[in-house]
Amino acid sequence: MRVLMVAPPGAGKGTQGAIIAAHFDVPHIATGDLLREHVARGTELGRAVKERLDRGELVPDEVVLEMVRAAMVTAKSNGGGYVLDGMPRNITQARALYQIALSLEMTANVALHLKAADDELIRRLLARAALEHRSDDTEDVIRRRLALYHEVTHPIVEWYEARGILVSVDAMRPVERVARQILTALEAMRPLIDFVPETARRSVDLTGLGVAFGET
Repeated sequence: MRVLMVAPPGAGKGTQGAIIAAHFDVPHIATGDLLREHVARGTELGRAVKERLDRGELVPDEVVLEMVRAAMVTAKSNGGGYVLDGMPRNITQARALYQIALSLEMTANVALHLKAADDELIRRLLARAALEHRSDDTEDVIRRRLALYHEVTHPIVEWYEARGILVSVDAMRPVERVARQILTALEAMRPLIDFVPETARRSVDLTGLGVAFGET
């Protein structure tokens, strides 16, 4: 199973990504963790990243993409599955990532879209900021991050939907319920992945299931 995570800040992407990776026994490729790992190990890539961060610069897409590519090569040698979160953050990254995965025959089976209302995300992020003493995570900053997410991510969601690999899930419910629905959907899809070509697939929207079954 190869899964890309697409979600706004506070939707539980890291938590659900780890659960999926553990369930299917595949690597959880989290770009933030990979960056920190390379910096800590002092690799050539890590030194380049640290120099840019020390200068207050963003890490270029090509550096992160090369790091993800290396992680995908390792994942391929260990069975071929992965859960990727932290990238893509825009349509340019999405297309570049697709070309890398295509060259490795490691394209994603599912783009998992965690959906949640902004008010709930703000509540979660403010609670996390208080718990972790993040004084820079104010409501204004969080609202700007969410606005940026909506602006740059909408084209990504549409692109994955057009490819027929998008699965949308309501992330506003408790973590355990969200995880259960995700794993049930992925398990149901797993036997079909090798037999249904991408061009013949259809996106799946599970966000209304809770209401359909009487959940509030």
